[in-house]
Amino acid sequence: MKRREFITLVAGAAAWPVTARAQEAMPVIGYFSSRSFGTEGPIRVPFLTALEEAGFVAGRNVAIEYRFSEGRDERLPQIAADLVGQSVSMLVATDRPSAMAAKAATATIPIVFTSGLDPVQIGLVASLNRPGGNATGVSLFSTELGPKRLGLLRELLPKPGTIAFVVNPNNAATPFQVKEMQAAAQAVRQSLLVVEAGSEEQFDKAFAMMAERNIAAILYGANLFFQVISERLIEFAARYRIPALYEWREFVTAGGLMSYSTDRTEFGRIAGNYAGRILKGEKPGDLPFQQPSRWLFIVNLNAAKALGITMPESLLALADEIIE
Repeated sequence: MKRREFITLVAGAAAWPVTARAQEAMPVIGYFSSRSFGTEGPIRVPFLTALEEAGFVAGRNVAIEYRFSEGRDERLPQIAADLVGQSVSMLVATDRPSAMAAKAATATIPIVFTSGLDPVQIGLVASLNRPGGNATGVSLFSTELGPKRLGLLRELLPKPGTIAFVVNPNNAATPFQVKEMQAAAQAVRQSLLVVEAGSEEQFDKAFAMMAERNIAAILYGANLFFQVISERLIEFAARYRIPALYEWREFVTAGGLMSYSTDRTEFGRIAGNYAGRILKGEKPGDLPFQQPSRWLFIVNLNAAKALGITMPESLLALADEIIE
């Protein structure tokens, strides 16, 4: 063997372990939620953008393991355990059920999460200003927007009628949402019917029942399963010609009538920024919880026309976006 070939061979052999060690040293983020990959987009995309702005590009100097339970919360503990078992550098859980699963799975691996409920109240962190422990993130308080949504829906109705509040009985936050909504309805003397539906099959019966009872409009509770089956819910509303107000903008861009909630791109960016800071060495327990600063009211005039509804000018004046 020629001397130059020998040196090249030895150099290559020495470089291989270094490359392998570099790959092994690449931090891995375990990213999971109760949604599907598609419905996660409004959070996932701005998360990746903020992470890149912090200096971490997926596939280059950070790896991301994605897991989605497709609305089946019972799968989340196993998903969290599997990610922890892979020795990920961090867990990113973008909804309350996933956050609870992440917190139960590890007390040492950093966690960045979002929650629609007060994270202190449900025991995820010690305080908002100094979370302590291994977790931080952004609190949406999305379940507390119910009274505002009720007011918007009432303004749509030309005459008094019963509004159905549709909730998922399998959601741990449902009792809180129902109590809040019933109090809000009672305060304005609004007739409210609580309707439980936790599967697509149950929605068939629920919509038939609501049509039979001449429900004037539908208000959806905050629930991840509803996001997964959003297209079906929009189809049901069109079929039975019942106006509905949904939780997120994506419902309206897909053909739903109205939505009111926080801007999910905002908390995706916050989560990505915090993930980058933690990868650089900051402790999650020292990073204060952040809250969204924007709320969006979206109206779809095409959906209104299909339902035979004339949108009041007062509502159009409040809209942040009008789809025509």
